[in-house]
Amino acid sequence: MPKKSIYDIDHREYLTMESPLGLLRITGNDEVVFEIAFVTDEKQSSSVAPKEVAKCAKQLREYFANDRKEFDLNLNPSGTDFQQSVWNELNNIPFGKTTTYSKQAIKIGDLKAIRAVGTANGKNPIPIVIPCHRVIGSDGSLTGYAGGLDNKEWLLKHEGVILGTQMDMFK
Repeated sequence: MPKKSIYDIDHREYLTMESPLGLLRITGNDEVVFEIAFVTDEKQSSSVAPKEVAKCAKQLREYFANDRKEFDLNLNPSGTDFQQSVWNELNNIPFGKTTTYSKQAIKIGDLKAIRAVGTANGKNPIPIVIPCHRVIGSDGSLTGYAGGLDNKEWLLKHEGVILGTQMDMFK
């Protein structure tokens, strides 16, 4: 029988936490965070949260308490190369700023990919930390959010973004 490594990077545990947006389930291990999901049911969490999962929960609590604007976590979202490029670009949108799907498509090098960018944002497995909520329609409207438009609006208000025609657009 082959020896197992001391720690398997693919090992996954989760922690469910209360937030102003409802329950969030953080999946990861001592090394990385794989996913943050909006959930409606509270299943039994790990008895002791893995190091990076606990760090993520702490940083999310700080964010919700207005004590944090940037996250410092090891992330490992699972997705295609295109999705990864879209999610990487999301990390360049500063706290309290927004951009549009078309501007995001231009930033990744393909204006024709606006709908694909929207789809990739919708499949972002680590919302809030990878801030897909900061992407809005070109007319300033809230369009699509896997966590629900109410949560997207809450996050933008929390970050001080004025909704409507006075959106603070990231260049």
